[in-house]
Amino acid sequence: MARRAVIRTGGKQALVAEGDVFEVELLEAEPGGEVRFDDVLMLVDGADSRIGAPGLEGVSVSAKVLEQTRGKKVRTVFFRRRKDSMSTKGHRQNYHRVKITGIKVD
Repeated sequence: MARRAVIRTGGKQALVAEGDVFEVELLEAEPGGEVRFDDVLMLVDGADSRIGAPGLEGVSVSAKVLEQTRGKKVRTVFFRRRKDSMSTKGHRQNYHRVKITGIKVD
């Protein structure tokens, strides 16, 4: 079984393994650059697992930024009944698509 880790980024948690490609909230990195996640909450290495309280010391996950993308449009509607009043707003979240290149344990 491959080494897996639970990381926290952008206020969310993700279970990742080497070679995984997924989207995270916008980071301060350019496409093609490297990024490192130091906030590792759990590490699973075969039958051995370590859980941090709240994070693990000496464990980091490195990733390569593949591209910057945007999510699907989310529409919100604000409606006032019996007033002939309605407004709509839209939002598209910016994301970085990253590929996990390694999980390092010191």
